[in-house]
Amino acid sequence: MSPSSESGRERSGRGATETRPPGEHDVRGHAFHDEETEPSPPPAAPARRFTWRKLVVMPVVLALVLVAVYLWITNADLDTIAENSLAGDTVELRWWQHVRLTAISTFWVLIIAIPLGIALTRRGLTRAAPVVTAIANIGQATPAIGLLALLVIWLGIGPSTAIVGMVIYAVLPVFSNTVAGLRAIDPTLVEAARGIGMSGTGTLAKVELPLAVPLILAGVRTALVLNVGTATLATFGGGGGLGDLITSGIQTQRMPVLVLGSVLTVVLALLVDWLASLVELWLTPRGLEAP
Repeated sequence: MSPSSESGRERSGRGATETRPPGEHDVRGHAFHDEETEPSPPPAAPARRFTWRKLVVMPVVLALVLVAVYLWITNADLDTIAENSLAGDTVELRWWQHVRLTAISTFWVLIIAIPLGIALTRRGLTRAAPVVTAIANIGQATPAIGLLALLVIWLGIGPSTAIVGMVIYAVLPVFSNTVAGLRAIDPTLVEAARGIGMSGTGTLAKVELPLAVPLILAGVRTALVLNVGTATLATFGGGGGLGDLITSGIQTQRMPVLVLGSVLTVVLALLVDWLASLVELWLTPRGLEAP
């Protein structure tokens, strides 16, 4: 047997067991395919935004708390003073006054803080941002009761005075988060948007604001909870709210009245925070959700 035939068989044997790397082509231009290729796994289904725990747990807990307080109040031995403090629709009236104060003050916070934060991130106004931030810091650094007292001296007694104080006190989180969210955007994304012909307004509406939404909504959520707590002080300015029940319970030393006003305030704060978390989750773009 000739050496040439043996070398040919060796080459053919090696060729039978030799594996080709993926993507390699033969001399005719045809791609080699491995016989044992594993199928690619199917893409993972997107995670659900609203799970049953997110939607059910908090409302159920708050409902149980309210039921427990209601049963305790109805079975408690109330004297005439406590009964007068809770007579008729007093509790319902104070509840809706508190909700109204919170809603109106938060509305004005959004109207003032978000446009102001956007304006101070535009060219030509960035130098004014530290000054405005310092003023907003002064508003929140001032004790709420002291700020309300000064406003009562200036504006008089009434719900509008309480709303002004609440707006001043809660404007900082929304304003600072709006500025921080817009400044954290990668400048190359803005340049790319402008490069494809988008106007400044279009870039702001379709690129910058969607990317800054998580931080802005976190500031709004903080402002809402702050306003619920600050609204209890509206009673000292004639604004009403659940603070009337709390102060009445303290002044008359009636524990049921004090506990009811305090529990309703806490329940309202937790309810507002839960609703704000759902809105925050709903408005956050899919690509910006935490894994």
